Amino acid sequence: MRISYMAGNWKMNYTRSEALSLVKELLDNGSFKNKILIAPPFTVLEAVAGAVKGTDLILGAQNMSTNESGAHTGEISPLMLKDLGVKAVILGHSERRSIYGETDKIVNTKIHLALKHSLDVIFCIGETLEERESGLAEKIVANQVIEGLKDISENELESITIAYEPVWAIGTGKTATPEDADDIHKVIRKKIGELYSKEAAENIIIQYGGSVKPSNVKELMAKPNIDGALVGGAALKAETFIPIMEYNK
Repeated sequence: MRISYMAGNWKMNYTRSEALSLVKELLDNGSFKNKILIAPPFTVLEAVAGAVKGTDLILGAQNMSTNESGAHTGEISPLMLKDLGVKAVILGHSERRSIYGETDKIVNTKIHLALKHSLDVIFCIGETLEERESGLAEKIVANQVIEGLKDISENELESITIAYEPVWAIGTGKTATPEDADDIHKVIRKKIGELYSKEAAENIIIQYGGSVKPSNVKELMAKPNIDGALVGGAALKAETFIPIMEYNK
């Protein structure tokens, strides 16, 4: 049975003291019936790692390099992340794709490297508004699944969560209707079944991301193919992230 997986992507927010304050609020006031991850910026990972050690709050990173080491100025390797206590990494986020030019091939390379070093992966996919309005959403998302998971084995899928984030709904206040979101999740699950097996399709966790809030999380999570949420803005405050963490309390 798939478990609910709620992840908070802090993006480029919070200094060390601000990060520790939020973590304390989450640990003091939140419950962890569901699988919960937070992904702070690189600069506060070490501090947050100390704060969450021995708790049920999973530490994630927002990105990583395609390389283990070397002359790659400004990059962070999976070895560095593991050394800090990071357990998972978000890869292929639309902001990485659109702003920093990350291609499906780059994302696939990063997924392989993360798995090599025993890091779990939240693999992000999603269409732009133009692609959706052109009727290409299903095709775009299916192709991202194919290319992103190229040469990934079925056994390795156990360490991968897929996050469907329609690009037009990220940070805009717009949210795909639960029905629209579930339709795309169904397409993703079907594609996993075609690439791997019926069992793999049934077992893979697929999150929804894109302006998830306390006011819409229950309706989204009620859909049969939506297993969790990748949360941006609402993950930056305990009063909005805890209700998402505890949507089924």
